[in-house]
Amino acid sequence: MKQKFAGILLIPLALAPLATTSLQAQDRGTYALKDARVVRVSGPVIEHGTVVVRDGLIEAVGANITPPADAWVIDCKGLTVYPGLIDSLSTWGNTNTPPAAAAAAAGGRGGGRGAVVATPVVATPTPAVSTAPPSRGPEDRPSTASWLKAADQIFPTDRAIETARNGGFTSAVTFPTGNIFAGQGSVIDLAGDRAGDMVLADAIGQYITIPSGRGGGGGRGYPGSLMGVIAYIRQIYMDAEHYKLAKSIYEKHPDGLQRPAYDRALEGVIASPRVLLPATRDVEILRMIAFAKEMKLNAILYGGHEAWRSADAIKKAGLPVLLSLKYPERVADSDPALEEPLRVLELRDKAPTAAAALEKAGVKFAFYSDGQSTPRDLMAAVKKAVDAGLTPDGAIKALTLNAAEIYGVSNRVGSIDKGKIANLVVSDGDIFGVRTRVKYVFVDGGKYEPLPEEPAGGRGGRAGRSGGF
Repeated sequence: MKQKFAGILLIPLALAPLATTSLQAQDRGTYALKDARVVRVSGPVIEHGTVVVRDGLIEAVGANITPPADAWVIDCKGLTVYPGLIDSLSTWGNTNTPPAAAAAAAGGRGGGRGAVVATPVVATPTPAVSTAPPSRGPEDRPSTASWLKAADQIFPTDRAIETARNGGFTSAVTFPTGNIFAGQGSVIDLAGDRAGDMVLADAIGQYITIPSGRGGGGGRGYPGSLMGVIAYIRQIYMDAEHYKLAKSIYEKHPDGLQRPAYDRALEGVIASPRVLLPATRDVEILRMIAFAKEMKLNAILYGGHEAWRSADAIKKAGLPVLLSLKYPERVADSDPALEEPLRVLELRDKAPTAAAALEKAGVKFAFYSDGQSTPRDLMAAVKKAVDAGLTPDGAIKALTLNAAEIYGVSNRVGSIDKGKIANLVVSDGDIFGVRTRVKYVFVDGGKYEPLPEEPAGGRGGRAGRSGGF
């Protein structure tokens, strides 16, 4: 059988990095995870069950299954099998080349003349240097790269992929960043030698950001304020509707009509089946609910730290929410004598309660990493939400099936069901347990074993836990 060893095994232990690495024991084959506690998510927990994996898919799951004669049987007595975890808004695997550079260079209508690099919520790219003149209006399509697809920017050797996978994450919904209309996200599996092998869905939604900092638009021309940014986003969607209508009319009756000019910015907006709208504070949540209704958008809200205030309004609007696992914190090295507003203190204290509030209201929500790449930190944040009232079942759904359903890929991933992609994580206890270790991870049916972390400080240091939890 073919074995792949991580490069870390080839260097002295004292010089090895602290991050967990992994050993891929075998490519796609046939496995039987026998006598495990199986958390299907889509149905009742099977206390003593077997999961059969063949050629990258789940062939069978149940309590009374005889392993196939050709299967590699893995004794999972005392272990728990979960669906692979999903990061619902990420940059994992994305080369993250600032799209504003390409947009600015293109120039002209639909080309992003005068593009401004926004400060995205997920990750901050290196600012692009542009010599283009400041944008003077929406017709210049400033800070728009809606045509970009994350699937075209996947970097299989991104170290964040292995780190996340060792912690039990098998899929991510990754997006381009760096513009108001940043581009179209893609659902990827966190394993593969080639980018094309990793993509499950290439265009699942348009990622919109609201630039932070002075002027809301980076201080370079239009839009130069928060109001201007909102007006610009509204104008883009109005232009897209007019563009669709003009194209439809021309296609039906081209004789005697002027051909509509091709606009790749609007083409990218039209091609996106859903849109992600930033909404962290209560006022932003209500604003984006109203905006989505006004523009008749198939919208997803992301951020959600103050959703405990507006859970009922979100439920009434029928919108799903992506909850950030990066809770507000006091700025490092800030003046301890500085008095902070009550609103800031309240947000910091209650942000972990947002998940429980949404669960109670019946709102579908999923968790996302928000720039964090260490599974230990992500699971600690989920544990905070559980301690604040979220049920453990709700927590695991927010990391698996809910994310898949929100993006329309639940027929492929998100639960342990026959016929779905074999994305699984096997742990030696409850997935949220402080001492829980990830034993095996299956991605597309390929089996990975996280290796123990190197001791902090080299030989003789305190050993870390495998799996990152």
